[in-house]
Amino acid sequence: MTDHTPPPLTFAQPWTARDDVRITDVRAVVTAPEGIPLVVVKVLTSDDGLYGLGCATFTQRWQAVVAYLDHIRPLLVGRYPGDIEDLTRLVRFSAYWREGPVGNNALSGVDMALWDIAGKRAGMPVYELLGGRVRAAAEVYLHAEGPDAEATAAHAEELRAAGLRHIRIQTGQQGIGHYGAPPAPGLYDWARNPEGWRVSEYLRRTPELFARMRELLGDDVELLHDVHSRLSPRQAIALLRDLEPHRPFFIEDVLAPEHWDRLPEVAAVSSVPLAVGELATSFTEAARLVRTHSVDYLRAHISDVGGLSAARRLAVLADIDGVRTAWHSPGDASPFAVAAAVALDVSSPAFGVQEGHVYNEASHEVFPGMLDIEHGWLTPSDAPGWGVDLDERAAARFPAGLSGHDGWAAGVRSTDGALIAP
Repeated sequence: MTDHTPPPLTFAQPWTARDDVRITDVRAVVTAPEGIPLVVVKVLTSDDGLYGLGCATFTQRWQAVVAYLDHIRPLLVGRYPGDIEDLTRLVRFSAYWREGPVGNNALSGVDMALWDIAGKRAGMPVYELLGGRVRAAAEVYLHAEGPDAEATAAHAEELRAAGLRHIRIQTGQQGIGHYGAPPAPGLYDWARNPEGWRVSEYLRRTPELFARMRELLGDDVELLHDVHSRLSPRQAIALLRDLEPHRPFFIEDVLAPEHWDRLPEVAAVSSVPLAVGELATSFTEAARLVRTHSVDYLRAHISDVGGLSAARRLAVLADIDGVRTAWHSPGDASPFAVAAAVALDVSSPAFGVQEGHVYNEASHEVFPGMLDIEHGWLTPSDAPGWGVDLDERAAARFPAGLSGHDGWAAGVRSTDGALIAP
């Protein structure tokens, strides 16, 4: 019987490499020590014990990223791991239809893993491969939240006592679709959807929150806030004008990405700095925010835009245009994404502030060597590569299920029952 199984694809090294180290496998490890699915890419090599790790976390559709890695593995196996630029361009262009969070997260995980390998081979931390430090550490902001302004202020006081000088403030309002804090008591008994979210209440409550926080916390804490892409351009302008007397450090994502072309007109009417980019799903999209003078802080998620290589170019572009970086890094960024962000933070003149997340003890077990926030600072490891490892036995104890984000997003509706972009 004739075997019609096609031979495995192989891709030749296009030039002579300086040594014989080669990539032998690329695989995904998925774990959820905090209940949030995290995707880690592990690139193995022919040098015994030499491997790299990177973040490919697209929490909401993580299974698609894992499947995507099956497609790109043949492009990488047999190749020299030092050719990072050629390998990542090959992964990006080979699909023909490119960009988007699935492909770019897979690409980002590979890219970060290759930089990890490069640092380990050089015996240097990645930030030194990028040119070394321009600052000692990255200042961090964390999130304060509560059902009302007093509860948010109490949480902010705890963060300030722990050394934080930049704090994002969110407070509840009626409606289960509210972002960043528990909903306030009470329902709209007159509404077709009594648990709906009202933009008019949000536009009223948010300036009140800032006024109360300034009263309670004074002027020595920088206050940030995330709109989460809920407003129209006119509503965004109204909010920024109302917030201006309270001197926000920045206001994040005032417009949905569908309306980013309107950001320059929103920015023109207020001195409040704008932070945008969390929903950028390509280098090109993030770069356009900088090049069109639409943002003051670039908030891209490094795993969504192509990894360290892409983010490094974005940081250079931001520096040229006077934009600061504030890389997106909540609980759905793995510690490898955090390590990549901090490597850029300490090596780039464009750094502004770094989002932080306090991981639980299980995460520390899964990711030995992960960076911890100390007195409001993240300091990169001096170990070769990222200085962060993966304990696969520990990771296996925290299997990932489908993301809970879908259930929340399905409830983000207005008082008439219409879906609102979450």
